[in-house]
Amino acid sequence: MMKDRLDALRGPVPPLAHDARAIAALAANPGCARRAVLDAAGVDKELTARHVGFPAPFGRSRFAITRGDAFEAQVKESGCAELLRLLREVLHLPIPEVAYHDVSDVGAHLRHSHTRRLIDRAARDDGDAGTFYDHPLFALEIAGHTSYLEPDVIAFRLGGRFHVVEIKSFPVIDGQADPVKVAAAARQAAVYVLALRELLRELGHDPMRASHEVVLVCPENFANKPVAALLDVRRELAVLRRQLARMARVEDLVASLPEELTFDLARDASGIPTRPAAELADALGAVAARYAPECMSACDLCFFCRDEARACGSTDLLGRHVRDQLGGVATVSEALALAEGAREPADGQDEIARLLRYAGELRAECLEGLELEGAR
Repeated sequence: MMKDRLDALRGPVPPLAHDARAIAALAANPGCARRAVLDAAGVDKELTARHVGFPAPFGRSRFAITRGDAFEAQVKESGCAELLRLLREVLHLPIPEVAYHDVSDVGAHLRHSHTRRLIDRAARDDGDAGTFYDHPLFALEIAGHTSYLEPDVIAFRLGGRFHVVEIKSFPVIDGQADPVKVAAAARQAAVYVLALRELLRELGHDPMRASHEVVLVCPENFANKPVAALLDVRRELAVLRRQLARMARVEDLVASLPEELTFDLARDASGIPTRPAAELADALGAVAARYAPECMSACDLCFFCRDEARACGSTDLLGRHVRDQLGGVATVSEALALAEGAREPADGQDEIARLLRYAGELRAECLEGLELEGAR
């Protein structure tokens, strides 16, 4: 039974609940079998990475957390008055004021059911009156396990349509923000949109009433003045759906693994892992990874997988675009050998070998030209 096999892979501990960041990371590298298996089994990747000696670089400083909390409080102050001003600009709101519901008022244990009731009631009301829903609690099924998402976002309803608002503290300077951080925010917002659509579907409403356009709010320049922009997250939603469906059909991946394989950390009575780090590293190596430089900002196992890719000289280190261009060429040394003509292309490598040789010839010509120019 698949559940028993996943439990054996994880070991005798409860499956790790996925938060929005972890779920968003699925969309960052959907082709990684290692990530799919570990997430389907609910393995604690952060603890696993630390135990094998490759702790992840994630986490924010106390200063960054304090600054982020202060900025979010400013945006939500006075019933989200400042946010309403921003939404009038980006959504062209035809209404002068809106209602405000803080879902956390009912207590943590009732927030999910309270969120369901409020969203259901709002979806049945086709009027134009707008409403903010602060601190909603969404649920999303990940490989048979239910994860509860506690976003710092607001679901805004206007005229039967819902918009997710994502508040981030990274700055927009001269109209431009860090594209890596914007992409991460888009993936995380897509998680909330997907969870909201699943909730609408469960309640019998059209899930597409949750808009694919999310509102990203950030501080402008070096001040704390908020600015808003619309992000289209349809691409992130499509990738996220595919990866979640892949995790739900993880049987094929698991069936190819050795029967005795486990990622169990073998904890002692106090919960401290006792399994030899080398043994756990070998277990991780039994599942193929698809490392990419983008993993450094998304996956807890990024340092381990990067070290693994370096050890074998994988073309994964060069980035997805180069790796895909070198389809069928697994290592940098192999690519160089093909470019130099020192290696005969294998089946299916004729075209890429020809291109590599041509690129090598161009490089040699350029270097020769530079030498001649320097000699003058």
